[in-house]
Formats: sequence, structure tokens, C-alpha cells
Amino acid sequence: MSVTTRFDHIGFVVSDLARSKAFYNKALAPLGIGLVMEVTAEMTGGHAHVGYGSENRPYFCIGNGDGWLRGRLHVAFSAPDRKSVDAYYQAALAAGGVNNGAPGLRPHYHANYYGAFVLDPDGHNIEACCHMPE
Repeated sequence: MSVTTRFDHIGFVVSDLARSKAFYNKALAPLGIGLVMEVTAEMTGGHAHVGYGSENRPYFCIGNGDGWLRGRLHVAFSAPDRKSVDAYYQAALAAGGVNNGAPGLRPHYHANYYGAFVLDPDGHNIEACCHMPE
């Protein structure tokens, strides 16, 4: 059996679900990641959350609720090529993200590591990276 991801899913609380949803809808689109699940507070009896992913499988989830997350989080999404990293960066900035590292090589990780870093509305460091040579 082939595994395409190294984790099943990740989820965390955000301060404003509607604002974060608007950001991630735009920022993740260039990576082929979209909104695939929405769960209302009425459905759970408590908190709402949304899931992003592909092929109807959510693997990146955000929600409202009690602030059990302390500090900032770093999440890196794999991109198929460097142009997708560039497109992610532009989309994330246009969606209200804050630059935390423009697209470029990061040879201190390895010779072909190409990444871009943007802070989301809660200050989480969200990265897109590609490990392929140009």
C-alpha cells in the first residue's frame, strides 16, 4: 500500500473562523487544496470546524472553540513545483497574510528546498515548499 502523506490530519483552533476560512480558501487554492468539509456547532453540539484537503479527504482543519492552542504553529504544505510555491505566496498575501519569508531557495535545509512563508490571520507560520530541482 502506498502512502502519500505522512500524517492523517491536523486541526487547531483559530480566533475568528470566518476570517481564517476566507484566508485559507484563497491561500491554499494554488496548491490544489480546497474546502472539503464543514461541520456546524449544531452538528457537534459545541464547536464548528472546517476541513481542507483534496479528493474529499480533509487533512488540514481549523475551528472555533476554547483556546487550547498556545503559541504559534508552523504547517508546511508540499507543492508540486516552484511556480506553485510562488502562486501560493501571492494568493496568501492577497488574502491578507503577512510575509514571513518570500519564495526562494533555502539551501540550509537542502540544495533544492524552495519555500515561501506567510503568517495567517492568527500569526501561524504557513509554508508551501517544493523539494524538486527547478
